[in-house]
Amino acid sequence: MILAFLFLMQMSHQDHAMGFSQSVSKHTFRLYPDGGAIEVRSDDAETVGMIRHHLQTIAKQFADGNFATPMDVHDRLPDGAAAMKDLRADIDYTYAEIEKGGRVRITTKNPRALDAIHQFLRFQIREHKTGDTESILRDADHGEHCDHEPTMAGDQSSQL
Repeated sequence: MILAFLFLMQMSHQDHAMGFSQSVSKHTFRLYPDGGAIEVRSDDAETVGMIRHHLQTIAKQFADGNFATPMDVHDRLPDGAAAMKDLRADIDYTYAEIEKGGRVRITTKNPRALDAIHQFLRFQIREHKTGDTESILRDADHGEHCDHEPTMAGDQSSQL
């Protein structure tokens, strides 16, 4: 009973930090050769608006070196975030609307920044328990305008 209460408290904390319900949204994190992507979707129209606002906000915050939101969500600074802050001039964050949600593409040409981005995304995969692959997907598996799920075996996204 106590564990169930603590779990609900954690979910409420995440909901508050992100501004939308985790129970009606799905996070997907992808690692690419040039960085990666954070995607969030929902079948609930009201939640889609909140997701898009949240992702636009974090794209701006991350570009400024501000990682307070993921720190609030996870109660600690995510892996890679300190280096991403230090190397922010070498990292681009691009928000885009996708069907039923939004995406933040994170790209860089700096090898140290790329390593930090991959650490950050792997942390998110583990913390959100998405089941997404922690492997780097080939270029052919994605495109800037591609909204499909990668066809890599074992790549799964979960409902949170």
